[in-house]
Amino acid sequence: MKALSSLFIGAFLLTSLSGCIYIGNKSDDTSWQKEQNQNKHLISQLTLNSDRLSVLRRMGTPEISEAFVINGEEYKVLYYRTQHRISDGDTTKDETTPLVFKNEKLIGWGELALDTIHH
Repeated sequence: MKALSSLFIGAFLLTSLSGCIYIGNKSDDTSWQKEQNQNKHLISQLTLNSDRLSVLRRMGTPEISEAFVINGEEYKVLYYRTQHRISDGDTTKDETTPLVFKNEKLIGWGELALDTIHH
């Protein structure tokens, strides 16, 4: 009986300790680097007046998107990750490059393009 209870206690300790071990996946550490490098490359190849759908097909899904109307003109802003700041699992606007569309046409990218429509 004593041997059986020792066996159960040992099994319990082994299973409770196994939850404390974590082996991370190294490939996840660089996935954001690959993504942002690819985004930088693709953005550098964009041309003004491209339609939004063709840019979406080329770039893929943005990290963040916004839409608004100013003086009857429709604007859409797609944010793509291009500069890593903090390893917190979230992508914030300061880690992205905005692509600015006016009436479905690309009118610019970067903070300057975004600032010109807000002023």
